Amino acid sequence: MPVRRCLRGFTLIELMITVAVVAILAAIAWPSYANYVLRSKVRLAQGDLAALVANVENHRQRTLSYPAGSGVAQFRGWSPGSDAKDFAFDYRPVAGGGFKVIATWEGGGKLEGCELALRAGNVRESTSACHAAGAVGW
Repeated sequence: MPVRRCLRGFTLIELMITVAVVAILAAIAWPSYANYVLRSKVRLAQGDLAALVANVENHRQRTLSYPAGSGVAQFRGWSPGSDAKDFAFDYRPVAGGGFKVIATWEGGGKLEGCELALRAGNVRESTSACHAAGAVGW
């Protein structure tokens, strides 16, 4: 008598239910992941600003004055880790001997209007649009 094997697989209904459950979980998780990515981009820009300030202060230590010209091109030792399509960086001298470094969001979307700034004396500023993806300490 031949041995009969019982071949068993998944039914179409079981596969459809599995796909539906995975789709629902993905729909729930995606907004959290997208906010996580945006928050990490803001934090990276904050780190880039801190590194730029270190470069500005280094210039001050060497010359006893802050750079007089605007723009970040004058800081050859600094390059941002942020993608250029995400944040644009700028350096501006301030009357009275100070400075202000600024990171402006260029990517559109949820963070539209986000601007982070760091002034001499470690004074930190940010627009409310920077908090659109969740709390980011600055």
